[in-house]
Amino acid sequence: MYLSTIDRPRTAGWKGLSANVFALGAVSLVTDVSSEMVTAVLPLYLVTVLQLSPAAYGLIDGVYTGATTLLRLVGGYLADRTTKRKAVAGFGYALSAVAKLGLLAAGTSTALLGAVITADRAGKGLRTAPRDALITLSTPAADLGRAFGVHRAMDGIGAFAGPLVALAVLAAAGGSFDSVFVTSFCVAALGVVILVMFVRDHRSAVPATPVRPSAAAGLLRDKGARRVVLAASVLGLATIGDGFVYLLLQKREGLAIGWFPLLAVGTSLVYLLLAAPLGALADRVGRLPVVLGGYASLIAVYLLIFGPLGGWPLFAVVLVLYGFFYAATDGVLMALAGPLLPERLRSTGIALVQSGQAVAYLGSSVLFGLAWQFWGPETATRLAAFGVALALAATAALLGRRS
Repeated sequence: MYLSTIDRPRTAGWKGLSANVFALGAVSLVTDVSSEMVTAVLPLYLVTVLQLSPAAYGLIDGVYTGATTLLRLVGGYLADRTTKRKAVAGFGYALSAVAKLGLLAAGTSTALLGAVITADRAGKGLRTAPRDALITLSTPAADLGRAFGVHRAMDGIGAFAGPLVALAVLAAAGGSFDSVFVTSFCVAALGVVILVMFVRDHRSAVPATPVRPSAAAGLLRDKGARRVVLAASVLGLATIGDGFVYLLLQKREGLAIGWFPLLAVGTSLVYLLLAAPLGALADRVGRLPVVLGGYASLIAVYLLIFGPLGGWPLFAVVLVLYGFFYAATDGVLMALAGPLLPERLRSTGIALVQSGQAVAYLGSSVLFGLAWQFWGPETATRLAAFGVALALAATAALLGRRS
């Protein structure tokens, strides 16, 4: 059978989804309000206040996502070995919450900011694979697209609200970034409370035996798992960070600094509106076509940044396409990967997929920052579009083959 058509549903509607999916969605919603309060203003702060070069920003942006790869694997492995996926995820959420307070002490020190950002991403690295594994283990395989779509839609609501909350706090506190950081910590702590109170861990019918490192490493010997990890890595290598996209738009159109966080709001609005419908569509028509369609829209985003459009039409089209890209790829790729991975190694397998993306993303951010600095932003974005086209063809070849 084709990997893109794995486990299409036999049912419709949303009523069959587990309460665990909605509880995990609520945790992600609240946590994303917290994280997006910070990340919505961070690119502009680093480039305009600290005066970092595009290459330096690319390095920090890559570290933000890619440097915690090992902890993703550690989190996935610990969750599978102990079968306490909720506890591992909860520790990751708590670590990210505490890191928000670290931003208060970092000040304008680039080194300290990098350390705090790494700690925050370490928490994300620990929690993501166990959380996504809980979704797959709480949902029939045929409904995974819908489950991840609902979860990512709730996550998107938080991403949409976060920048707006940050703007409100800045306005109320006279532009104080410290107020944003403290508020962000309080919101993140609420997410941890919701996790503890409402999320249920998955318990296997048969007592699980301890998972050995050799068994986890053996996942890559499986053709299906190996192909999806390789495809995720190729796609990650062709993807540049949100901060770059928004900075390029801001610089081309001369967008006022006060409006900058609203670019992330626009993307998040489209994402939360489309995540659930596209997840359901992926269950019906196949998950691979939806993922490929998402990356095709990313090519259009990169080309349009220095294309014929300008003014508000440029912002509107780019943000709609960018939100569509995330809605069609983020959860759908995990839904595609889930059935390829054995239940007792589900967290580890998902961590491998996410780690492949993260390592590749680190390289992508550094390379794009260098290309921007030495060849200019227009050439850099065109090269990025070409890279996505190559990655899209490679992914179609990898995951469209018979397994």
